[in-house]
Parts: sequence; structure tokens; C-alpha cells
Amino acid sequence: MTGIIGKKIGMTTIYDEQDRSVPCTLVEINACSITQLKTVDTDGYMAVQLGFGDKKEKHTTNPLMGHFKKANLTPKRKLFEFRYSEQDLKEGKEFTLGQEVFFSDIFSENDFVDVTSISKGKGHGGVMKRHGFSGVGGRSHGQHNRERAAGSIGASSFPSRVFKGMRMAGRTGGQKVKIKNLRVVRVLAEHRIVVLSGSLPGANGAYVVITK
Repeated sequence: MTGIIGKKIGMTTIYDEQDRSVPCTLVEINACSITQLKTVDTDGYMAVQLGFGDKKEKHTTNPLMGHFKKANLTPKRKLFEFRYSEQDLKEGKEFTLGQEVFFSDIFSENDFVDVTSISKGKGHGGVMKRHGFSGVGGRSHGQHNRERAAGSIGASSFPSRVFKGMRMAGRTGGQKVKIKNLRVVRVLAEHRIVVLSGSLPGANGAYVVITK
């Protein structure tokens, strides 16, 4: 298994051995529980489904309640799958339903990890904010409010349409984003917190997936 689920708490600053200020993000790393084991015979691939965070039964559908009861677990708020291979089984890494998985079982300090989450939704944005356009330049005689305009989006006679994927104004943010090669600065096991260098996508309280 190559990852675990966490919850973003917020950002802070710590100082390294050379007294340099390092911006970091705090992530809550409570134990994850194995809610399902997928095998080649039943699902066509091998994976472990982890659950993170407790959820009230009244907010859980009946099919999901049956899913969690198979593993003798209370309802979980966030579910995510992590692949594993036959090599893991040869190395003696066995998984059982209901088993708890901790951050220290997979990672340690100074490891480099990838973090995936849903970025902050920013509503409808123009081309400058959404795609980093520089605008059409300064005003000339007769122009009005053209500094932040998108400019031309296609020719007239040919192809007489707008190509798919044209960068235009629209909904900004709210997408899955992966940040690579963040260093595990500290692991505060007694507080169930891990300190990662740099920033993570998503708002405070967002669920994040940490992988190797």
C-alpha cells in the first residue's frame, strides 16, 4: 500500500537547523481503517479501500451501512483506494478488514510525498485570473475597457467555429490537484499531526490523499 488519507488543518512556519524560515502545512493523520479488500478474482485488480473520519449513521445510506458492517466498522466520511501488488504479499504485507493503518506504517520523517486534494472553488473567473492572460495591452484611440479582454477566439470564414478546449472565462478552481515532492518535515505522533513542507491544495478542513 502506497498512501494514506489525512485532513488539512492549516499553515504555519518552522525553523530548520540553519534558522531558515520554512513554510509548512499541518495535516491531521488519525488512523485509517480498511473498509474493503479488492482482489483480482472479484474486482480484476488488487487494492485496499481506506476509510477516514467518523460519520453519523443517520447521515449514511443503507447500502453504505451494509458496506461498513461487513468490516465491523462505524461509518466513515472519506473513502479512497490504494493499489498494492503481489510483491507486497511476498514481503509479508497482509491486510485484513477492519485493520487500522497509521502514517508511520508507510512514511517517516524526511520522506518525499505527493499530496492530492480538491482545490478551492473560486466561482466564475475571467481569462486573466483563470489562465494567466496578460490582456491585450494598453488602450488606443477609441478603445474602451479592453485591458482585461480575452481577444479573438477564432477566425470567421474558416473554421467558422470555436475549437474545443479554447481557454476562455468560466468556473475556476474546484478541481483535483496533485502537488509532488513535499518533504515530511516532522511527525508529531502524540498529536496525530504531520508537518509537510510547502502548501497543499484545498481549504482548511479539506481531505487530502498522501502517497509515495
